Amino acid sequence: MTTSDASTAGVATTSSEPRIIDLDVTRAVALIGVCVMNYHGYLILRGADPGEGFLARVFNPWEGPLSTRFAATFVTVAGMGVALLTRRAVQGRDPVEVQRVRWVLIRRGVLLYAFGFFLNWVWSGTILFYYGAYFLVAAAIFTLGNRWIIAIGAGAAVASAAVQWWAIDRSANGHSVAWLLSGDATSNTSPRDLVLDTFLRGTHPLFPWLAFLCMGIVLGRVLPFNSIMRVQMAFAGVLCVAAGYLLRDTMPVHATLRSTFPFDRGLLYTLTAIGSSLVAVSVVGWIAEATAESTATRMLAVTGRTTLSLYVLHVLVFNLVVDWLGWVQPAGLSTALLFALGYWVVAIALANAWHTRFELGPLEWVYRRFS
Repeated sequence: MTTSDASTAGVATTSSEPRIIDLDVTRAVALIGVCVMNYHGYLILRGADPGEGFLARVFNPWEGPLSTRFAATFVTVAGMGVALLTRRAVQGRDPVEVQRVRWVLIRRGVLLYAFGFFLNWVWSGTILFYYGAYFLVAAAIFTLGNRWIIAIGAGAAVASAAVQWWAIDRSANGHSVAWLLSGDATSNTSPRDLVLDTFLRGTHPLFPWLAFLCMGIVLGRVLPFNSIMRVQMAFAGVLCVAAGYLLRDTMPVHATLRSTFPFDRGLLYTLTAIGSSLVAVSVVGWIAEATAESTATRMLAVTGRTTLSLYVLHVLVFNLVVDWLGWVQPAGLSTALLFALGYWVVAIALANAWHTRFELGPLEWVYRRFS
């Protein structure tokens, strides 16, 4: 259900430019949230009790208000990284530089897509598979103006909702739509299955998730943010979330079409996820800037530059201590939270220890070398 960081995906600032610390910290916080939701969800799939009450509803990994919102923020930050990587090429309008950057995105997209496809057999629902597709699309659109980028993102959201509308109508008339909406990357048996999973029926498909990447590209073009812009982003985000939940209770349409649940792929889900991402980018980024000299913020920033390694590591740790060794047994929400907390205490320490000797994380280094 999540990741790779801007630097690992080739979307960090260049070596001649200072890093933007709020992006690194926001990326780290988003990945921590992804890990919490993943661990809780995968423990439930292995027999844990999802629980009852307020906290159980909040942390519900499929229908709760936090479901996939951390991942959506992560994709938004990835879009901002794409804007940083391509800024010089877009502003300079040098066709040679544009072509060079385009091939960087293509190579890295293909590598993530292929690696994510195989990782999906170990960790079903991994976002790396879809992350590769996002970068392939980014390679095609990064030279377009903001209006076109916004139109493409909006089109992805509308297309997703339109498919759901069509599926509801078909089902009501007695036709099966399982071929279109059911399946995942591990069940791909044909090129058609691969395309459908990438665009429509996977855990983070291009329709509607491309909307988050496009929003990030537009936001990244106006970096760094000043205080007024941060307030405007946070306010817009709150309005999006409020509007989404208000319309959910008032729209006279089929329940699926007015759903804010991630896997219903509706417009209101996309709207509320956009809103929460805007608030997260604004607020977390502001805190990171305000505390840039603190040890905690610096450690989180280093962690945010190592998220590809830490994402894959959180998969391996789960499989080791839950499936192979049985040290962690499927239980309630508290077990998932303690498990995720323990992992991240160690992961943050490891990332910072590694960066005292090496500039890039281990998988980040391999990724850069091959792409």
